[in-house]
Amino acid sequence: MSSGHTMRALSWLAIIRLGLVQSGLGAIVVLTTSTLNRVMVIELGLPAVLPGVLVGLHYGVQLARPRFGYGSDRSRRRTRWIVAGMGVLGLGAVGAALAVWVMSEALWAGIALALVAFMAIGGGVGASGTALLALIAARVAPARRGAAAATVWLMMIIGIIVTAGVAGALLEPFSYARLFWVASAVAGTAFVLALVAVAGIDAGVDSTGPARSAGSFADALRAAWADPQARLFTIFVFVAMLAYSMQDLILEPFAGPVFGLSAGATTQLTGVQHGGVLTGMLLVGLLASGVVLPRLGTLCGWAVGGCIASAIALVGLVGAGLNGPPWPIEATVFVLGLANGGFAVAAIALMMSLAGDGAGQDGRGTRVGLWGAAQAIAFGVGGLAGTVGVDTLTAQLASSALAYALVFAIQAVLFLMAGALMLRIEPMGQAQ
Repeated sequence: MSSGHTMRALSWLAIIRLGLVQSGLGAIVVLTTSTLNRVMVIELGLPAVLPGVLVGLHYGVQLARPRFGYGSDRSRRRTRWIVAGMGVLGLGAVGAALAVWVMSEALWAGIALALVAFMAIGGGVGASGTALLALIAARVAPARRGAAAATVWLMMIIGIIVTAGVAGALLEPFSYARLFWVASAVAGTAFVLALVAVAGIDAGVDSTGPARSAGSFADALRAAWADPQARLFTIFVFVAMLAYSMQDLILEPFAGPVFGLSAGATTQLTGVQHGGVLTGMLLVGLLASGVVLPRLGTLCGWAVGGCIASAIALVGLVGAGLNGPPWPIEATVFVLGLANGGFAVAAIALMMSLAGDGAGQDGRGTRVGLWGAAQAIAFGVGGLAGTVGVDTLTAQLASSALAYALVFAIQAVLFLMAGALMLRIEPMGQAQ
């Protein structure tokens, strides 16, 4: 599986250990994109556009993911990129918390520091996340990829949930100093987890031979884009993740006024959705891999099914917007999460397969980076498109419920388009 020698496939223990990196990534990202967002808007009374720009900047930096992936392709050890990326990410998180503290005393100095910190956060996520997925694609046996994808993503969500609960408790009573120390503790813990995760993973890898991938980055990127399957999968990732992310910032504002739910109730509704995502990831990870239960279907088939099911659930949300409280909103949101989780884990596993089988060792990181950049663009555009779409349509239609319904309908169409794109990847996916 590598140039010049054969590396052993990762054991389940090693896969779970690598999932700790994803847990750390999720922990830091939720702290910086959710908690600091709230502090800037509520405690500091700043306009919501500021955290929006900062989060957008962190996605913008991730456009460099193909370059990070190429760097890990050239490296003799991808784990160095994982550790270095987690270090930069941790420093960015600490810097972001410090920036919010500085904003309380000197606004513009704090904003300047926050810009640098969020660039570091984006760079750290991009470098460590891309190298991690390329490593898994290279070292996980094909039959385990579905379950491996489910495992590492479940561990990321667990990291998010645990951090949200523990950090939330530690931040009471709130102070900027307490926020700084909590962020420092989360960042330090995540970095230690990354060190534990990668310890010994590179055993047996030649650290003295020539670096891989002697060609230039431009050559590697052109080679990835020239592959019809890689190019088609890039477009699929963008369309699917655009649909996936459009509801992120509008689901709670929709459920509040249309269904008369309190802030606490809408937060619980988001919890119902995440519960569905977890369930969908676990089910598809088990069924598509054949590790525990008999293998059922292909990864492409599960991805297409997840896209179609997501579209159907979104049509349910259209009905919720048009009909109001009689509609079973919680069940609809759970089904949406279930479908989203199933489609996501199948797509991630397929990405590992396309990277692992569709390119030599020298090109895996570049391809994974290309797909990661497409996802980052989609997430940045999707959140903005959802909110702007609702605001614009509400002004035109004078009905926020109808505006939300139309945006959900657009999401449903995008998911169907993504499913159609995935059907064109099916010939390669039949073997997965």
